[in-house]
Amino acid sequence: MTDTLTREIEIGESPQNPVRRALRRARAWVERHPRIRFAYRFAVAVLGATVAIVGLILVPLPGPGWLIVFLGIAILGTEFPAAHRLGQWLKRVLAKAVSRWKAWRASRSARASSSSRMDTPRA
Repeated sequence: MTDTLTREIEIGESPQNPVRRALRRARAWVERHPRIRFAYRFAVAVLGATVAIVGLILVPLPGPGWLIVFLGIAILGTEFPAAHRLGQWLKRVLAKAVSRWKAWRASRSARASSSSRMDTPRA
């Protein structure tokens, strides 16, 4: 990933982020009320599953189908450890695939530039 993107991710994941602090307070409130906790988990499960299913339906169509599926898994991962582990695994696999693709593109452009220098006639 680029340095800017990595920095932005670190800032967003920081426990000092105001949004994260507000979400942590809301989560603590939900945890103190068992009936609300059940309703909250149920709502997260329904929302995450709905988003993931809509994403799967959109996969064959042009547009961000897989991105929507990953968003649904991320929503489920906020409450369910198995979905969180799946999301972390997908994040690692996608990061590795992106780095391999960038290395391939860099090597391809390096080959193209070196071959074009060889092809140009010298005066």
